[in-house]
Amino acid sequence: MTSRILTAVLAGVLALGGAVASVRADDAKLAGLIAGPQRTAPNRVRDPYRHPQATLAFFGLKDTMTVVEIWPGGAGWWTEILAPYLAEHGRYYAALPNPARNDEARRGNEAFAAKMAADPKLYGKVITTTLDGDRDKIAPDNSADLVLTFRNLHDWVPQGTAEAALRAMYRALKPGGILGIEDHRAANDKPQDPAAKSGYLREDYTIALVERVGFKFVAKSEVNANPKDTKDYPAGVWTLPPTLRLKDQDRAKYLAIGESDRFTMKFVKPAR
Repeated sequence: MTSRILTAVLAGVLALGGAVASVRADDAKLAGLIAGPQRTAPNRVRDPYRHPQATLAFFGLKDTMTVVEIWPGGAGWWTEILAPYLAEHGRYYAALPNPARNDEARRGNEAFAAKMAADPKLYGKVITTTLDGDRDKIAPDNSADLVLTFRNLHDWVPQGTAEAALRAMYRALKPGGILGIEDHRAANDKPQDPAAKSGYLREDYTIALVERVGFKFVAKSEVNANPKDTKDYPAGVWTLPPTLRLKDQDRAKYLAIGESDRFTMKFVKPAR
């Protein structure tokens, strides 16, 4: 092997090693925050059902991205991970519901605001906006690399606001930007209930709904699948944890099933 070829090979190996090291460092940063002391015990206990590392990796999260999370909730489950992960090199928007929507939205927003104010070192760079259909901008137009919505779509479908909410997300994303959606997965052997009374959505229904707004389906992951979920409960998906709407009725049974079977899908805003 000539010295010139050997030099080229070594350069390639070093470059590959550097890329691998970079990916591993990024993964290690995320893993460290998932295991970090900033996370509350009630949030951490749900990790076996929500699979934060694998879910965010599937969506392609990088710490240099501008990320919008839709309706993060008062507990800030993903905020505890995303806000510190993006603080140094990226940007994190939390798009909250309109507090005039109902008391639950108002209380959730107040709890989220209190959580952010309690630790300005950790959450001081969080940018809060509003998602209320497509009435507001969740981030500047064409600015976001990634928009994430976890178990919200099933709420918007019966309200008739799903397409409007998706339009707001489309507008915020850069061309080529990614929309990540996770929600309760309905069985394929029954038609989709347009009122989504059970809280479950069919995958084909969801793909068609999202693509109507202009997104293109990219891929899905089974990372949040739960084959124990039979999807036929008296109080719909809310029968299962963490809600346990039936309180102590068959509590052990529903705890043994765990949280719902969920689809995890990735869509792209087509490049111009």
